[in-house]
Amino acid sequence: MTGQRSDARRNYQRILSVAETEVAAHGADASLERIARTAGVGSATVRRHFPTRQALLEAVFHERIGHLCDSARRLNDTDDSRAALLEWLQGLLDYAVSARGLADALTYEPPTDQPATNSCGNALEEAGTPLLRHAIRDGAVKGEVTFHDLLTLSVGIALATEHHSEPAVQADRLFRLAVEGISPGSRPADGPARA
Repeated sequence: MTGQRSDARRNYQRILSVAETEVAAHGADASLERIARTAGVGSATVRRHFPTRQALLEAVFHERIGHLCDSARRLNDTDDSRAALLEWLQGLLDYAVSARGLADALTYEPPTDQPATNSCGNALEEAGTPLLRHAIRDGAVKGEVTFHDLLTLSVGIALATEHHSEPAVQADRLFRLAVEGISPGSRPADGPARA
């Protein structure tokens, strides 16, 4: 029995390693059959460990999402709540642009009353919502803004720019436009938005 468990763990790690490479190359549409073939396992083994494409994507992005959540917790102690929220959102956007497939994975998670407990979207919401609430309480963000509004904005920018020759530059430009507004004399964005 122990040998079977260690084989299962090795298979899981091998599948996950191959999946990370495939998702980086092909995004959320990475072929599950190719992942299985490259990992040297059958498709049934992949599906046993990752019953859905979403489950596989969650596993691929788990560690980096953890870093974003840690960053949100650290930034929550910052005095300038607007700058803290914008810095965190910029980090989320940077990762969504650089990690092909993350934005797609997050679009599979519409807001619900009962989100999946281990989902990327749920983890981001739990980490980012205190930053948003702090900024709303300080009057730095409008009270009707929700976390899902900000996540949708970040995901939308990442998806809209992924085929540009310089997606990070275009994503940063769109993020600054969203934060600053398009009207002359709008309040400039604080925080990490780059020129």
